[in-house]
Amino acid sequence: MAKKQAEVVAQQAQQSVEQKLSSLFKLQEADSKIDEIQRLRGELPLEVKDLEDELAGLETRISKIQDEISQKEKDIVTKKDEIKDAQAQVKKYEADQMKVSNSREFEAISKEIEFQKLNIELFEKRIREYSYDVENRKKALEDSKAKYDERKLDLDAKETELNTIINETKAEEDHLKAEAENISRTIDERLLNAYSRLRKNARNGVAVATVERDACGGCFNKIPPQRQLDIKSHKKIIVCEYCGRILVDKELAFGETDAE
Repeated sequence: MAKKQAEVVAQQAQQSVEQKLSSLFKLQEADSKIDEIQRLRGELPLEVKDLEDELAGLETRISKIQDEISQKEKDIVTKKDEIKDAQAQVKKYEADQMKVSNSREFEAISKEIEFQKLNIELFEKRIREYSYDVENRKKALEDSKAKYDERKLDLDAKETELNTIINETKAEEDHLKAEAENISRTIDERLLNAYSRLRKNARNGVAVATVERDACGGCFNKIPPQRQLDIKSHKKIIVCEYCGRILVDKELAFGETDAE
């Protein structure tokens, strides 16, 4: 493995500047075609991801509302049980009140009866509040479920559209990626890193540009005649003094000669 890697490095070092430029341009062509395929997808991958995130958020919200409704309904049952207990206490105290022997005991039991009746009123109030809360939460649950169903339909449509594009272009993209990988192996690491940096910083992903009508094909700034001659000589790698892109002449790139 180490021997094979050393052979590759040796072959890269023996490459002429013209071969290096040719490899870089071929790599740029493959990468540009891959970029174009990915541009066909547009914002679809991001839209799918956003919809997936929104659906996950809605699922969490729906689950939370359902838990809140369940808890409130349990609270209502608890309060109804407490009302029954209080009512039983009232009946008991009323029965005890009929058996008292003096006014002090009568007053004490009357206070207990009043206290239990106040509790009943409080429990009934809580039940009304909880019931109102449950109704509101049920409405919020319906709205969230409707929104979830709507967003799910949107996601299904976007996923279908994206998968159609991916399926139509997968074979070509895989071929181009393999081609780019093979070309990359012929380029020395330092030059390949420089190319990658240029692609990352370039707005259109073009790191290697041809000279078009005496100008850089990347930024369209004019290139002096002497510099154009240097580019055509293939004696060294020359970059655009304005945008930093690596420059190649059309003859090297396409086998064309300028006939302007």
